[in-house]
Amino acid sequence: MPTSYRRRIAQALASAFLDEPWSQVGLTVRGRQALGAHYAFLPALVRRTLRRFPEAPHAKFDKLLAFIAHDGELNAITIVGDKGPRVRATLAAPVTMAPREVEGALTRRASWNLPILDAPGDIASWLSLPVRELEWLADLRGLERVSGPRIQSYTYRWLAKRTGGARLLEAPKSRLKAVQRRILHEILDRVPTHDAAHGFVKGRGIATHAATHAGRAVVVRMDLADFFLSIPRPRVSAMFRTYGYAAETARTLAGLCTNCAPARGGPAPATWPSPNATPTVLDIAALHRARQRYATPHLPQGAPTSPALANLAAFGLDVRLAAAAGSVGAVYTRYADDLVFSGDEAFEARARRFVGVVKTIASDEGFEVNPRKTRVMPTSVQQSITGLVVNTRATVPRAAYERIEATLFNAARRGAASQNRGGHADFRTHLGGVVAWVTSVDAARGARLRELYEQIDWAS
Repeated sequence: MPTSYRRRIAQALASAFLDEPWSQVGLTVRGRQALGAHYAFLPALVRRTLRRFPEAPHAKFDKLLAFIAHDGELNAITIVGDKGPRVRATLAAPVTMAPREVEGALTRRASWNLPILDAPGDIASWLSLPVRELEWLADLRGLERVSGPRIQSYTYRWLAKRTGGARLLEAPKSRLKAVQRRILHEILDRVPTHDAAHGFVKGRGIATHAATHAGRAVVVRMDLADFFLSIPRPRVSAMFRTYGYAAETARTLAGLCTNCAPARGGPAPATWPSPNATPTVLDIAALHRARQRYATPHLPQGAPTSPALANLAAFGLDVRLAAAAGSVGAVYTRYADDLVFSGDEAFEARARRFVGVVKTIASDEGFEVNPRKTRVMPTSVQQSITGLVVNTRATVPRAAYERIEATLFNAARRGAASQNRGGHADFRTHLGGVVAWVTSVDAARGARLRELYEQIDWAS
């Protein structure tokens, strides 16, 4: 097995092993999740690991990694074509709380004024919850996956993607949502994000993200595939440890912010990917893969904590991409899973090669670039970022503005109900949000739309 390949497999296994109770079953299950399948060498490797390390070597991650990387049976595996172990789930290596690192984490916790939670019982007191209810909501045993809808902490709705496949909207129920909001406001909102992050950050947004790249010779737009799904519970737990929380506290906080969705259920093949389409074998296979991925603990799309945690998980990615962009005279910003780089003519000449650099860095950081959504846009084409055109300045596309203007004009003349073609439950709020979005980008155009909005008789 090639050295680089062996080390990547060893890193995935070492990270997976250290997130689970130190036992034969726990390590085997996590190793299987990391590699996406059960390989014959895995149980024996776990046994040898347990003999070498009778106790979990949390402060000796490098030693565990070296042990696995030099395992004779793992090295003897021959890769034929695509057959052989592959890293299917990238789990962040846990934080090794050596004394200096502990001191640094505690200093960060104090400087950010984070709540002092030294044990799971402190979390229960902080949230005014019985310990048993806290354990149920954190769901470290994965009971959400096998429970019935009445006692689950989330509601689920599958949505077909326009580009194929499906995504699962996981909405926490009121009790868990209240807990997550408190974690968001009293912990996550106090942890600084990278300057390149513009999504879900106070004072930044779509307009600031796009304006950074206005008037550039070339704009490169890339997209991270399954952004929330690619951030597993172990990585979230490791993040909380870097904020100064002990292992069990970090695991409990991570459990409250992640979910292990039921593997069964979801849209019937006859109604997916669209009601009028006959699903192909590839469609059904994609749905099956999606169900399996959602069954691994991850950031749920729909939880109030997920955007903030995703930004924080991408901090290392932002650092490296900002540095890479700067080295070639470009600038970089990220809005959620949307990566954008822009620069002058010198960057334009090397933009396509730079795409490969971004893919490598993203992979190293546990993310995957969606090749179908990569765009290299010179000034000769419409440079579009998150729905805005940036060829000269960040602005709403003319066609989109005219559609909004027409909708408001007709709603004022014929009644709001006549224009609610999307069936919005609260059409007034929806239109108000659209007007606010345009105003945030172009104040003059927004003022014109606001005048039309104010003329609508919502009672008719």
